[in-house]
Amino acid sequence: MAGSVLFSRHPRDHEGVPSVPGENLSRDEARERAALLSVDGYEVSLDLRSAVGDAGGEPRTFRSVTTIRFRCNEPGASSFADLVAPSVTSVSLNGRDLDPGEVFDGSRIALEDLAAENELVVDAQCAYSRTGEGLHRFVDPEDGEVYLYTQYEPADARRVFANFEQPDLKAPYRFEVRAPEGWTVWSNGAGELADGVWRFAETKPISTYITCVVAGPYHYVTDSYTRTFEDGTKLEIPLGAMCRKGLAPHFDADDVFLVTKQGLDFFHEHFDYPYPFGKYDQAFVPEYNLGAMENPGLVTFREEYIFRGRVTQASYEARANVVLHEMAHMWFGDLVTMEWWDDLWLKESFADFMGTFANVGATRFKDAWITFANRRKAWAYRADQLPSTHPITADIRDLEDAKLNFDGITYAKGASVLKQLVAYVGRDAFLEGARRYFKRHAYGNTRLGDLLSVLAETSGRDMTAWSRSWLQTAGVNTLTPQVLLDTEGGRIAELAILQEAPESHPELRPHRIAVGLYRRTPEGTLERYARVETDLHEPRTVVAELAGAEAPELVLVNDDDLTYCKIRFDETSLATLRSGLGGLTDPLARALCWSALWNLTRDGLLPARDFIDLVLRFAGRESDIGVLQMLHAWANSALVHYAAPAWRETGGELLAEGALRELRAAEAGSEHQLAWARFFAAVASAGPDLQLLTELLDGTTAIEGLEVDQELRWAFLEPLAAHGAADESVLAAELARDDTASGKRHQVRCLAARPSAAVKAQAWAQVVESDALSNALVEATISGFQQPSQRELTAPYAQLYFAAIERVWRERSIQIGMDVVRGLFPAYQDRWETLEATDAWLRAHGDAAPALRRLVLEARDDLARALRAQECDAAAGDR
Repeated sequence: MAGSVLFSRHPRDHEGVPSVPGENLSRDEARERAALLSVDGYEVSLDLRSAVGDAGGEPRTFRSVTTIRFRCNEPGASSFADLVAPSVTSVSLNGRDLDPGEVFDGSRIALEDLAAENELVVDAQCAYSRTGEGLHRFVDPEDGEVYLYTQYEPADARRVFANFEQPDLKAPYRFEVRAPEGWTVWSNGAGELADGVWRFAETKPISTYITCVVAGPYHYVTDSYTRTFEDGTKLEIPLGAMCRKGLAPHFDADDVFLVTKQGLDFFHEHFDYPYPFGKYDQAFVPEYNLGAMENPGLVTFREEYIFRGRVTQASYEARANVVLHEMAHMWFGDLVTMEWWDDLWLKESFADFMGTFANVGATRFKDAWITFANRRKAWAYRADQLPSTHPITADIRDLEDAKLNFDGITYAKGASVLKQLVAYVGRDAFLEGARRYFKRHAYGNTRLGDLLSVLAETSGRDMTAWSRSWLQTAGVNTLTPQVLLDTEGGRIAELAILQEAPESHPELRPHRIAVGLYRRTPEGTLERYARVETDLHEPRTVVAELAGAEAPELVLVNDDDLTYCKIRFDETSLATLRSGLGGLTDPLARALCWSALWNLTRDGLLPARDFIDLVLRFAGRESDIGVLQMLHAWANSALVHYAAPAWRETGGELLAEGALRELRAAEAGSEHQLAWARFFAAVASAGPDLQLLTELLDGTTAIEGLEVDQELRWAFLEPLAAHGAADESVLAAELARDDTASGKRHQVRCLAARPSAAVKAQAWAQVVESDALSNALVEATISGFQQPSQRELTAPYAQLYFAAIERVWRERSIQIGMDVVRGLFPAYQDRWETLEATDAWLRAHGDAAPALRRLVLEARDDLARALRAQECDAAAGDR
């Protein structure tokens, strides 16, 4: 899954040119180095005993000694190794001591006059991280315990040990670690403690970015997996799962192990390549920047996947999907790795598809494709309509490009296209292609053509045209039904599908779709009575098989979600959904209709108030809890971003009233009741609603079956804080009740949410003017600062934002930079003046870092979309 990278920027001279090479790495540099070097192995020794700190304050560095054995096919040539460290004690190349002051520039070690066979030894002081990049150090406020873990993707292993930081210079690794007494240390290979040193088995050849170390007093649970193959051989995999001691009471390791074993069975059955990395540990770690990371033998996850309070089955399904996503990476990404980040999709798209494929095929979550259609594709559709959209196989010039391409295109659109590919070449041919791909390229690196060639072999199809249409172009097509009835109006004379593409990306693609016809039954439900599969290639395609069919009340293009597209409705179908959406009995069809209606709202074709009305009338009948929670998020977003400003207060009152009505009507103790309680808190703003939240918190009021656990208490407290109904003393008392790392994050968010100019000034300074906060607390502070109910209060920060972002991007890590640029963009200042200010910044900063400009362009596009949708909603109000 997506990783994190830290690029601090070097000072620039007066002409704006970096004074040293800097921490970025270009594709051309990587290719040149890969052509010159091959790596035989690493020995990495880390001394982490400084991690526990002392009375003098927090420790800043640890010792890292690396030995790299590598070959050079042009003796006498020069190259460089990568290392980002505060200082280097010594450098030795082939027995010659080099002057660190001469060969180390802060991010690279110059290597001159290389021999055919070389040994590089680097002794350095590397820095502990507080931003989730490199070796992250976390102090648990609950008990003072220190926890460490590494996170490298795409290029942060160089913050922990010297290396050649690019995916195609694979090598085996041997790690040894000295740690504080009483700690346990884990790495990719199996380890043991002897004479105060943890030594780990040598890994298979892997890339730098998936090496890993986890260390600390973690709570650790074990299990094992065994599989006997047809030839009688037996595979035994030791399993482990860990978390902070403070989370141990909430850790349902048995369920994690259940999904893990189900996934291993599924992938062994379908991949015909035994899991190649020995043990399988899974670490749930604090202050993690992403969902998870596929380090072989030691997968890391954000600890929020350990649920401190009651959650719905959608949360368990999501966790299972992530477990299986990372497991799929053991083959797609770890065993066979892309050569450069251009082909990031070769691992991320496959893992995203395989996560859902395995979830449906192996676990209790049989409706995971509904979640995929509703949630993952929504992410893809948004990303594919941004000005930064790109082909699935992207043009990645350097590491900054790579970092930003862990996006909805690479993950969700790529997975959607692979779902289509399975239908195109056939499931058996697809899986046989995967099996040949693993065996042919095991422990190697690949490009797009390597995969397409095996799929061509197994399917007999020419993959070139398919690849050109789906992998090498950007943008999303829109499919709309056109229905002509006979003169009596009782039957279809002609049904055609219109395919359109945006002007910016005019490619029309081949689609295999199902067209479903629906009508009401006497009982009032909407049922499908006809279904035809057809291929689309042209702007207009007639579905001849449906001529003569009874006239439908609803035509659902892309029924069963076979292709990647936006769908529209004819007038009759849209009218049917307005009056009877809740009558659709098929949950996938219902989810597809909701998704299409949301896209109409985002595109300014359906007024936000109409979408909110549909949610209020029909969401209460939604059986799929994941779809329901998505509808809640969309309805809130429609109110906040797409509703006309003059109607927002009314819309908010309607949503709160509807949420409370559904909360009281939901089955006592059900997950639907919990979902409506959370949504009610998210939209509560009026005095009576805030009073009810207060009474639910203090126990003077109760709703039968609703348990207000600690996580739900914080969910109730944030709107109270944002509307001035919970002050600092209330939040301090709640932290005393929940004096944990999770509680601290919640408190920080609530503190920053208070409606005070002084509070906003302090929060801004903590995030923008200081680097004292950890990544998790930066995220919490930004979340609290940005409250849609406080547009006037935060208005002065729009100008400050544009004045600060280039400096923040230059001085801070890319993760913090991304958090600030995305999170503090003045999206709630949704006026045309804000759009003009954004355009002015873009015009004046044409030479800003491309990655920074991309983030601002994306935020600008979201704002312009919101303003167009508001005009649509205002026009509906006028009518």
